[in-house]
Amino acid sequence: MNKQNFWFITLFSLIIILSVYYVTMPNDLLLSTSNEIDEEKVSVSISDVEFISALRITKEEERVAKEEDYQAVLTSSESTVDEKNVALEMIKSLNEQASLEDSLEKKIKTDFSLDCCVDVENSSVVSTCLSSNHDNSLANNIMRVIQDEFDVGKSITIKFES
Repeated sequence: MNKQNFWFITLFSLIIILSVYYVTMPNDLLLSTSNEIDEEKVSVSISDVEFISALRITKEEERVAKEEDYQAVLTSSESTVDEKNVALEMIKSLNEQASLEDSLEKKIKTDFSLDCCVDVENSSVVSTCLSSNHDNSLANNIMRVIQDEFDVGKSITIKFES
């Protein structure tokens, strides 16, 4: 493994550890630092952040595990050139998928002011959005925005979480 990959994995691991730390902080600690905020408001926003963060972390852990498997193929002396080419293409595909998901999440955030987690898998797209408004027209509008990013039709699912 080269230095760049090593530092990427190290920094990425640190980010995940810090994210988990802040997500799992006790409510009492957060409430004691800001007495002006209503307790009900804090517990709702923490719950929302935890949910979306958990989805993103789970998705990212799966992606990192797949990438590590492909890296193992690339660094193995027993792998054929074809296997290494396939592994390299799969890593490239994983990175493109992550970029697309991030782009779609930002677009939904910008257009609809909703926090969401988008998961793109082959011909399907699942978007889990935090919204107390479970409106069909909102879901249709989100579906249109997502579909506009693709040249071919996708099976798009919108899930709302309160």
